[in-house]
Amino acid sequence: MNAPNRTGHIRLTSHPEPGSAALRFPIRWGAPTAAERGPVIASTTNPADRNVIGAHGGSYSVYRALAISARAMNPSQRPDLTNTHPTAEIAPQPQWADPKKIVSLDPFGHTVAQDFGKLIGEGIDIRPSIAITKARLNLPEILAAMGAHRLAADGHILHPTGDISVTKIAVDPVWYLPGIAERFGTTENELRRTLFEQTGGMYPELVTRPDLKVFLPPIGSITAYVMGEVSALADPKSRIACRVHDECNGSDVFGSDICTCRPYLTHGIEECVKEAQSGGVGLIVYNRKEGRALGEVTKFLVYNARKRQEGGDSAATYFERTECVAGVQDARFQQLMPDVLHWLGVTHIDRLMSMSNMKYDAMVESGIAIGERVAIPPELIPLDASVEIEAKKAAGYYSPEGAPGDNALKATVGRDLDKF
Repeated sequence: MNAPNRTGHIRLTSHPEPGSAALRFPIRWGAPTAAERGPVIASTTNPADRNVIGAHGGSYSVYRALAISARAMNPSQRPDLTNTHPTAEIAPQPQWADPKKIVSLDPFGHTVAQDFGKLIGEGIDIRPSIAITKARLNLPEILAAMGAHRLAADGHILHPTGDISVTKIAVDPVWYLPGIAERFGTTENELRRTLFEQTGGMYPELVTRPDLKVFLPPIGSITAYVMGEVSALADPKSRIACRVHDECNGSDVFGSDICTCRPYLTHGIEECVKEAQSGGVGLIVYNRKEGRALGEVTKFLVYNARKRQEGGDSAATYFERTECVAGVQDARFQQLMPDVLHWLGVTHIDRLMSMSNMKYDAMVESGIAIGERVAIPPELIPLDASVEIEAKKAAGYYSPEGAPGDNALKATVGRDLDKF
């Protein structure tokens, strides 16, 4: 793939320059400090400095290319990171130095300006992949919970207006390819080849640059919303309530009643507020995995197929119709989902607002202890979503009985996870 760089010189983008030396900035994944690990450089302002495959911004990198094509943006533009530092500190955790715990995000992605300030000052284009800010959330369901006296304003977490004070964290994907391959039970070479082929050859470096071990895929990001002190997430004595939620635009934003996504999300937020008000911390993790990571077009096609089949929509054929259209029942898998929890230092969750066995198993197998699993209250399930719930129960995706054992706290550090 020949392409002109910004000086007009033609170079082969998928191969090192002839006779080139080792990477100027090698990445040592799993190193305990940012300096030892090295910076992640995906910017194109100086191609010789690049040490990863892909581009900053995940799925939004294409819009940057469009802005440059429209001559609305200078391709050599570098971000001014003045005053962009995090509003809450997330200090290094032991999990950051374990290359098996975190493989899908850069644990130092939020402190780039501090950790690599000297290099940035020298002209190296290093960019954050994580941003942390403060905000307030306002949802009609929270106002309804206050009206029903399930929630009361405290002026700190929940305000009389119904606003919820949160710390918001945006995380762009940064994949360590050897670790990703291990999570999915394949080889790094096979993973690289499949990624290359199934993106239509979009990233030739996947197969021509085995020396580049880190990939910034063009996929959606993660957003975490923390109610209470962020630092408490890493405290083994803190009580933690958590909802890990996969995107459903139709329900989450527009209130479609064919699934339980928004009701479960708002129920999770309500329970997180209660936990934070009682001295613990609440955590919502929102993953961009629309339509079970199959996309909204596929999801709507499946809706049509389900409702038009003989006999109408039914739990018995729910996943069958999905697989007929998409080729797989669910492409989320959840193997990478616990990484953001490890980055936050989470070792236990007291109350998990989820009955998904896939999520539960992924967390427990990664070393996170789970206490109680909290089902969505029956009165919050839309009538048209009953098929979804029953199908998930029948397929073993959803356990109405909750976690094995009692519902008391089981998340003691050092406990034997095999006992539940």
